[in-house]
Amino acid sequence: MSKTASNSIHELIKSLTKSEKRYFKIISSRHTIGDQNNYITLFDYIESQDVYDESALFKHFEGESFLNKFSITKNRLYEAIMKALDAYHSTSSVDASIYRLLHGAEILYKKSLYKHCKKQLLSAERLAKKHDRYGLLVEINNRYKKLVETEGYHNIDSTDLEKTQKQDQEYLDKLNHYSQLWKVKSELFLLLNNKGKARSTEELERYNKLTAALTSASSKEAHSFDSDYLTHHIYSASYFAANNMEKSLHHLHKIIEQYKANPSRIKQEPNVYFSTLSNIIYIESKLGNYKKAIDHLKELKTFPKVYKIDLTRDLEIKLFSSVNSIELTLLIHQGKFEEAIGLAEGIKAGLDNYGNKISPLRKSHLSFKLGVAYFSLEQYHKALEWINAILNDGELDQKEDLNAFVQIVDLMIHLELKHQDLLPYAIKNTQRFLKSRNRSFKFETIFLKYLNKIAKSTDKFQEHQLLEKVLVEIEEIKNDDFEKSALEYFDFESWINSKLKNKPMPQIRKEVYNKLIA
Repeated sequence: MSKTASNSIHELIKSLTKSEKRYFKIISSRHTIGDQNNYITLFDYIESQDVYDESALFKHFEGESFLNKFSITKNRLYEAIMKALDAYHSTSSVDASIYRLLHGAEILYKKSLYKHCKKQLLSAERLAKKHDRYGLLVEINNRYKKLVETEGYHNIDSTDLEKTQKQDQEYLDKLNHYSQLWKVKSELFLLLNNKGKARSTEELERYNKLTAALTSASSKEAHSFDSDYLTHHIYSASYFAANNMEKSLHHLHKIIEQYKANPSRIKQEPNVYFSTLSNIIYIESKLGNYKKAIDHLKELKTFPKVYKIDLTRDLEIKLFSSVNSIELTLLIHQGKFEEAIGLAEGIKAGLDNYGNKISPLRKSHLSFKLGVAYFSLEQYHKALEWINAILNDGELDQKEDLNAFVQIVDLMIHLELKHQDLLPYAIKNTQRFLKSRNRSFKFETIFLKYLNKIAKSTDKFQEHQLLEKVLVEIEEIKNDDFEKSALEYFDFESWINSKLKNKPMPQIRKEVYNKLIA
């Protein structure tokens, strides 16, 4: 039996919370035959495996009859878990409550209890309207029409029919409006994820075109909570892509205001609130508003408790990656590199625990920031470990901005480790990488040009002369909207100044930070 057998059942069991596991076992125990329940026994064994191994499972249960048609046994266990989850979460969301009412209406309809059925549909309608569930409102209206037909249009006149038709049109208009906005948002994020922030006039124009599409998609009549959210979400992302942080922040705060005015939505959609708050912290820190960023970070850590949100596995993973990423960023900005690397052990444990449930991009951002922190403390071999973890991840190929700066920091580590034989080859590889992706901009060109010369310098005086030239050229481009994003990945100025002034980089960075908050 292969270790590569389908591991779907293992993934499902591992995703369950303690409460969900307990509920499944309570439900399953009701179907025990004799002294043992095969479902629970099999469930417990699969749960105990860190990695699903069907060969080991067969060896452990050798002689058991349920192994004869094990694929059927696995499917039935999977279905049993899903039924338990369905029952457990039947009242945990608005959608689940509406579907339960619709199912009840269907049962009552089949029993010819039409007044009872209509009452269920009205309850579902009230709930769906309260929470802007327009797709479900269309379905509820269709059920109502079927009921009207079955009752022979009893107590119905043309005014009622017209009202029903207008409701249909209203719901469809809102759905169509949301669909248009969703398409604009998705095209924007496809571009943003693959290209990063605009670093040329042409790229800026592509972002502007997407934002302009909002005008054609706008409709006061078709607005809803979700469409209002999407509109602010699109504007915040497009302004971010165009390096207009103030306007991006404005729209992010609008989203937070919208959700705080509807706290039930925070409980229903904690991921949206969480993501928006994370983005606010990031931009506040980029604008130098570190005290605000730290206050928002405290809110981010506590909002699940404040709004009594049950942490799903997905939200737990996002909290782990985002909170650690934000803390690393803030500590690095403040020059607190020792505190930053103090997070390394917990981050490594989290990465091992969550595995491929964390996206390659999120993993890489965490690894990169830890690499930068170790580099800044002159712990170059440790820095190389974290940077190599990114370089060895083939899934990150299209994340061009981050990948480019990972390679540049990798070159800097080799420079500090005096790997003179390796550097020329590594520099050529990086130049080839940038050229192949058409992402070689002024900053990268400047840095790579001088890095080659610095590596070949014969004394400190010559090295300092070259570093001073790099500093001058960085100064000339750092206010360029298309170039300044490069300096967000790594504080090249502080690194150069630490060498020119013969001071540790943490000291230089703290001096910069103190000036910013003065």
